Amino acid sequence: MFTVTAAAALVLLIGGPAGAADQFIIVQSTTSTQNSGLFDELAPKFQDATGIEVRVVAVGTGQALKNAQNCDGDVLFVHAKPDEEKFVAAGYGVERFDVMYNDFVIVGPGSDPAKVGGTSDVAAALKAIAAAKAPFASRGDDSGTDKKEKSLWKAAGVDPSGASGQWYRETGSGMGATLNAAVGMGAYTLTDRGTWIGFENKDGLEIQVEGDSNLFNQYGVIRVSPEHCPNVKAEAGQQFVDWVLSPEGQRAIASYQIDGQQLFFANARPAS
Repeated sequence: MFTVTAAAALVLLIGGPAGAADQFIIVQSTTSTQNSGLFDELAPKFQDATGIEVRVVAVGTGQALKNAQNCDGDVLFVHAKPDEEKFVAAGYGVERFDVMYNDFVIVGPGSDPAKVGGTSDVAAALKAIAAAKAPFASRGDDSGTDKKEKSLWKAAGVDPSGASGQWYRETGSGMGATLNAAVGMGAYTLTDRGTWIGFENKDGLEIQVEGDSNLFNQYGVIRVSPEHCPNVKAEAGQQFVDWVLSPEGQRAIASYQIDGQQLFFANARPAS
């Protein structure tokens, strides 16, 4: 079960001791890659291949981008493509690459008060949740998931902000903590599938809405620019980018499963 606090960034040292004091990189990433256990799988394999330790700072994508802009990281591994592209265009990152994808789902109580279960139309589902004033737990933390959720409400023609603190409740927390809050409130929430599969405290929550193409969830990897951040570990960061885009890294992503379920689907394009 996740025990994620709302305020603290989760900083993780993954892998064994580095061979030398400077043989590590800091990857600013999302809570979903940690909550799902993906980096517990990838980091040791990368270290075995290169001798470089991966230290992950797991926060929402918005915070990860800010941290990297402030030179507090060597690589970004996040999931908000428009913001990632702006990051690169502004000169903070070298180049962005697609690395993997999964999808978002709306989960909610088995009683399904908004009667949205089984639909693949996310806009219709959100309209029904709003019309029913059914509790909805929003991350409200400027994460990639939060950005996606807000874009989905907008596409549905619904502005839930007026109901903030009523049926629409913003947790300001990561995905694991928000799922725990949804369990406690009997609320609907949007989550990436990888975190949902790895989440142990489901306690009555079920997937209610899935399969809409608008729920596609693309992840990207970006090396932080040494021109913007002179102290960035450019060579080691490039090795990580190269590895996750390589056949070996892509196989490691694709082979990661929980209870026989694949959490992420590798889709890096071959280098031109």
